[in-house]
Amino acid sequence: MNEGVQGSRGPGVQRSKGPAVALGLLFAVALALVVPTRASQSPLATELDALFNDPRFARALWGVRIESLRDGRVIYTRNSDKLVVPASNMKLLTMAATAERLGWDFQFETRLEALGTVTDGTLHGDLIVVGGGDPSIDSIAFGPAPVFEEWADALAKAGIHRVTGRLIGDDNLFDDAGIGPGWAWDYLNDGYAAPSSALSYNENIAVIRIWPGATTGAPARVEASPAGHGLTITHTITTGAEGSSASIAQTRGLLADEVELRGSIPLGRAEPLVRTTAVHNPTAFFVGGLHAALAARGIPVRGGAIDIDELPLVPAADGRRVIATRKSQPLSALGAYFMKASQNFYGETFLKTLGQRFGRGGTTSAGRTVAEETLTSWGIPDGSFVMYDGSGLSRYNYVSADAIVTLLRHVWNTERLRGPFMAALPVGGQDGTLGSRMRNTALAGKVQAKTGTISNVRSLSGFVDAPSGERFVFSIIANHFTAGSAAVDEVAEKALLAVIR
Repeated sequence: MNEGVQGSRGPGVQRSKGPAVALGLLFAVALALVVPTRASQSPLATELDALFNDPRFARALWGVRIESLRDGRVIYTRNSDKLVVPASNMKLLTMAATAERLGWDFQFETRLEALGTVTDGTLHGDLIVVGGGDPSIDSIAFGPAPVFEEWADALAKAGIHRVTGRLIGDDNLFDDAGIGPGWAWDYLNDGYAAPSSALSYNENIAVIRIWPGATTGAPARVEASPAGHGLTITHTITTGAEGSSASIAQTRGLLADEVELRGSIPLGRAEPLVRTTAVHNPTAFFVGGLHAALAARGIPVRGGAIDIDELPLVPAADGRRVIATRKSQPLSALGAYFMKASQNFYGETFLKTLGQRFGRGGTTSAGRTVAEETLTSWGIPDGSFVMYDGSGLSRYNYVSADAIVTLLRHVWNTERLRGPFMAALPVGGQDGTLGSRMRNTALAGKVQAKTGTISNVRSLSGFVDAPSGERFVFSIIANHFTAGSAAVDEVAEKALLAVIR
């Protein structure tokens, strides 16, 4: 009976399995044609998977997309549609949208105007500096900006040798929200998080230089520049033994004007130790620096320097006389500095300029709307990026690797954008934020890409050339890692080396 039961069941089971197995095989083959399995992927993809599966990043998130510009084929993707925090890769979006809307020849303009009458060399009235958002008016050699000297000459040429009124800084082209949305409070005093303004000076940072004293134990010498910063600097820095390490701690209350320094600097150090800190009222900084420069040239302004926001009434526009106008370098030159140095302050200025010229005022929000409209018109899906600032300092920013590659491909294929944009990108082993990376490797001089770094975020997106002449566009962004940034760079660069091989 048992055998009979087994015999009757055995052939029955076999007969029922035949069609099922055949159907299953057909389904598996069809699925393989649509979705390649790990077993069927290319050796390159397998190699890249091994790199990104590094145990050091077991809990991290990689967003990666690599394409060939020659024929558009996709070389590799990994979470490429996922939103990740881009850090300074957000500058790619800001730069591309700004170049598209303003054009590479765009120049910022700042005016010096006089309101009042001039008799016997005296202006009985006010001088007014009208800001146009220029981010590039800088101190030279820790002294005044060259434009301040030029304006002193222009005033003398106009017959003005003294002013009874005030030197007023008009920053009303932009709003007064210098800090971007989503910026962390613990770096707001740092130079790289300096606020944006329609009237800015020296990138809105004060430079603190520290020299050792003449003997061990002597107080160090500390200077802050340029003039007009408005900060109070105190210190207890002493001179350490020759050959010792410098150790400087900086304490400053949130948005406060008092900076305290302590620590030591070794005896005999030839070059000063340099620290930077943000100036939180850029307008007062600008007119304070100009006021000091004019005084040094023998043109006193008796009413002092003042931010227009401190006045009960804005000076009338009628009756003003333009004394001098300062135009910046074109956007192509400013953009190169913005991208190669990863200058956050420029990014916020560019975004507000977009809002002021094409939106509803000089605000980050208005600029963001203009940038978003521009980027989506290029076929970048609306949900593939979330833009909150122009620099990438904000933790509210998100973007996918797919979106960045789409943007870069569009720029590459658009002749009016391509040249200056490519020239603005750092070059591996040569300049900008990639100057010290990729040296003595096959990537040196072959990678043009934007870096990005904030805590637990590291990004690299751009272009890489293979020895064959084929060019690839890529975006590699790591989030949520606890390993060091050098480890992230190692994986990203090994991935690019694998691609060009």
